[in-house]
Amino acid sequence: MNQTRVQFEEFLSRLGAAQATLDEGYARLPISPQPGLGEDAAAILGEAAERMQDNDPYAHPLYAGQMLKPPHPIARAAYAMAMSVNPNNHALDGGRASSAMELEVVAALAKMYGWPQYLGHLASSGTFANLEALWVAGQLRPGAAVAASDQAHYTHTRISGVLGLQAAVIRSDSAGRMDMDALEHELKAQEVGTVVATLGTTAVGAVDPLDRILELQQEYRFRVHVDSAYGGYFTLAGNLGSEARAAYDAIQRADSLVVDPHKHGLQPYGCGAILFRDPTVGRFYKHDSPFTYFTSKELHLGQISLECSRAGASAVALWATQRLLPYEVGGEFARGLEAGREAALALRGKLAEDARFAVPIAPPALDIVFWAPRGKTLAESSALSQAIFDESRRRDLYLALATLPARYFPAGTWQQGSEDSVICLRSVMMKPEHREWIYEIWQRLDAATSAIVCRGDVNPR
Repeated sequence: MNQTRVQFEEFLSRLGAAQATLDEGYARLPISPQPGLGEDAAAILGEAAERMQDNDPYAHPLYAGQMLKPPHPIARAAYAMAMSVNPNNHALDGGRASSAMELEVVAALAKMYGWPQYLGHLASSGTFANLEALWVAGQLRPGAAVAASDQAHYTHTRISGVLGLQAAVIRSDSAGRMDMDALEHELKAQEVGTVVATLGTTAVGAVDPLDRILELQQEYRFRVHVDSAYGGYFTLAGNLGSEARAAYDAIQRADSLVVDPHKHGLQPYGCGAILFRDPTVGRFYKHDSPFTYFTSKELHLGQISLECSRAGASAVALWATQRLLPYEVGGEFARGLEAGREAALALRGKLAEDARFAVPIAPPALDIVFWAPRGKTLAESSALSQAIFDESRRRDLYLALATLPARYFPAGTWQQGSEDSVICLRSVMMKPEHREWIYEIWQRLDAATSAIVCRGDVNPR
């Protein structure tokens, strides 16, 4: 019996024990027949399993493409167990226990960022959490613009449009961070109500200089929202560069923050979180409901959330994971984040030593690394990236592609051309085991690149 099978049987055993304990709490009730899973259901499940094979192996270390990370087994088990009750964390009536757990997990997140006072809750995603942050910002500064880097997630521009707020796009510097001179120019040009600082851009993992943004806040009096949906947990990492460390240490002074436990927090999709440092912004959520809040006078999470129904199972899964892997500097959870950055730095080191590749000016700030195959022109490098991406997949190495500014690379990397961007290969080394798989990943990338170069059949378009 292989190790995977043994681990899965252990998983089922632990889940069964937890389910039995939960069921004991309702043993006093008369038996209520539940639908079973007969032969027809078994066949359908088998068909679903076969169809699910049409996915890349996201949980495997050879998947080093997009930011996809398997949930921890305890999160999977806790979620499945809680789903037998299927609580709704909109109101205490729909999920007393899971609502209490949500308050605890949000408190743990706030503590991680050094916020003794806050207002916050879980959300279905970072997108919706960011929507709430910008909605509150719009309530506080009606008509003022929202400024974000050109490398910030596109959700900010989209959400600004939904909310009727003007979006100001700020140029990034050669490291992919928000350019401070460009930001100050925009602050002088128009009324900016909120500046979005991205701590961990989704394309390259860049960390905006939050500490310097907060210095500008003293003069221009805008709100600072931190979008750390991807990189928020790296505040625990002990191996960040000095500039990234300064940015994370400044989170205490930000006005609001988003983090996604379903990324580095080892949770199933979808589990995001929004935190406000000023609890009084809860006044904007106030509403009355004639049918939802009639059995309890206590705080309902639905009274501080734009979303209504929300999966209580997400709170249970995160609560269980936090208990097993607490947010401690130097702890097991933090070491997993550090391993990802070590893997990214190790891969960049191998790329930098290979004349076939061009590496960007800035090293990885977190755990994302990108590079471009060397070509005479940007178009040639872009075509090579696509070809190596396809060849790597044939060798069971799963990378990603990203179109990025050519100015992220050293001057002279390419001949002058009309293009200003290049299609790069990109790898998100967010699984701790990626560190131990660098040699295997490199061997496959090396072979894929050699195969493409030897064939010489890449035609730039």
